[in-house]
Amino acid sequence: MTDDAASVAAAAPAADPQTAADFGFEADVARLLELMTHSVYSERDVFLRELVSNAADACEKLRYEALSDEKLAAQAAAPLVTISLDKEKRTLTVADNGVGMSREELISALGTIANSGTRAFLDKLGKEKDAGFIGQFGVGFYSAFMVADHVEVATRRAGQDQAWLWSSDGKGSYQIAALPLEEAPTVGARVTLHLNADSDEFLDGWRVESVVREHSGAIAAPIDLIAAPGEEPRRIAEGVALWTKPKSDITHEQYVDFYRQLSGQLDEPALIAHWRAEGRTEYTVLAFVPGARPFDLFDPARKSKSKLYVRRVLISRDMELLPAWLRFMRIVVDSADIPLNVSREMVQKSPVAGAIGKAIATRILQELKKLADAEPEKFADVWKNFGSVLKEGLHEDPSRRDDLFEIARFASTKSEEQTRALKDYVADLRENQTAIYYLVGDDMKRLRASPQLEGFRARGVEVLLLDDAVDAFWVTSALGYEGKPFKSVTQGQADIDAIALVEDAKTEATQPADVADLLAALKETLAEYVDNVRASTRLTDSAVCLVAPDSGLDRQLSRLLAEHGQQAAFGKPVLEINPRHEAIVALATALREKGREAARDDQFLLLDLARVADGEHPIDAAAFAKRLTALLASRG
Repeated sequence: MTDDAASVAAAAPAADPQTAADFGFEADVARLLELMTHSVYSERDVFLRELVSNAADACEKLRYEALSDEKLAAQAAAPLVTISLDKEKRTLTVADNGVGMSREELISALGTIANSGTRAFLDKLGKEKDAGFIGQFGVGFYSAFMVADHVEVATRRAGQDQAWLWSSDGKGSYQIAALPLEEAPTVGARVTLHLNADSDEFLDGWRVESVVREHSGAIAAPIDLIAAPGEEPRRIAEGVALWTKPKSDITHEQYVDFYRQLSGQLDEPALIAHWRAEGRTEYTVLAFVPGARPFDLFDPARKSKSKLYVRRVLISRDMELLPAWLRFMRIVVDSADIPLNVSREMVQKSPVAGAIGKAIATRILQELKKLADAEPEKFADVWKNFGSVLKEGLHEDPSRRDDLFEIARFASTKSEEQTRALKDYVADLRENQTAIYYLVGDDMKRLRASPQLEGFRARGVEVLLLDDAVDAFWVTSALGYEGKPFKSVTQGQADIDAIALVEDAKTEATQPADVADLLAALKETLAEYVDNVRASTRLTDSAVCLVAPDSGLDRQLSRLLAEHGQQAAFGKPVLEINPRHEAIVALATALREKGREAARDDQFLLLDLARVADGEHPIDAAAFAKRLTALLASRG
């Protein structure tokens, strides 16, 4: 139970729990209900998918609990979800013979939203009003209030002799009262929706059946429909687990329906992989790469959404089988080799589960490689959505680095429209080029305009442009690719003099100025802020730039570490000047004619210009403005 739920429960009358009691919804639930009851959403039929999914999950949970409680075995033998319609009473009921809920579980499950991403979900929902978002954050039950004025949940927890009735009009509070056993389900839950005036369509049996077949036909519990009171139940979904069927018997539409049920999203999967592994460990996997990025992809509390079954018994809804850098995957795993008579925590730590997870990760990378080779445009969308997550594996999982390099795609100076594979980069290496060059930052537009690239462009040397936060880390630990080391263009001397200029490269007619005195003056004046000052071989158009020392860290990584208070440990940058640039020539001349003190402001202005070009603030903003103003005034 969450802290909010516990506080609500504590507020209930303690003397007699049988007495009906009123409860206020948690603040986030109240806000969510207001959005749902006062707004118009597309795809309102999503509520039925969510209620059926909850019912099927309750049946699976009962099957699991029956493994350790023989008294529940008979109740768990025949899972069933039943949808009943009553046009006269204007009700739609979804009933299951699953595990049911106790009074405390009703408060915890239906009074709060225990999910760290709730507020992000609510903000997105309020802005875009898209019911396709429902289900991604554990709020599916509340979608019932899109179509109902009043909702009742009658439930009896498996193995208990008490039943309860939860009810609410979705306007800020709910009630819980004891329910006579003769009015309660034998076991499980019965959710009754009193439909509002705009929801007549969901009293039509064929409409309900079409929604169920579209969204819930692949759940692992049979579904019956009673279209009117007194009618015989009609089976509208067989409840055969999709992953147990041969691939040849499954249509693409069925795969898509199952994916939507599994993920709570309404997009189409970008990749579907379904296989059975045999050998020392036998298991079946149905895996999906989503077609759209979930809102909470970078939520630190996000789990992998891997459902683990053992002989079709659900063991865990969020089993951490896959590494964090594959957390966007949606997978179902069913194995007969994991023992059922152990706790879920022990299953998580099981060597068999660990081996299965590693094998699945390997197969997923293989499937992504196949997609990249066969359908590069489709894979480009996958990489756009999840490349920043996959690159976390380059840093966190060195054993997978070579496989990840095969599918990794990077922006580069070679193309502004398409990303590039490392194998293509290596194939286009210039003569005498000995490294794979990269530039790391947090803004692609600024990266492309970086002065550090000028000398590389002049020689036709491609540079990878890396703008994800994780890029600053993996490039420092990766040894290289196909024998070529990774080298930052902002670190150390630019070792590109041996690479010939391209024929159409712009070349300066002027000879480099004598800047020895200027270098000495800059070193003395700026000693507090820079480690060294030297003439640059990487600049062709700009006057100045900052780079990391030869033995220092890349500029972006240094900045990231400095944000966490570690600036002093990583030293100061190197200032490089372009001895051919007219501004540098003018500064060198002014230094000789006017002396160091007269040129002091110009030297600080030069450093501040380099910092601004590198995406940093001037050392002293007020002083920078004063110096720049004086420079403009001198033009008068």
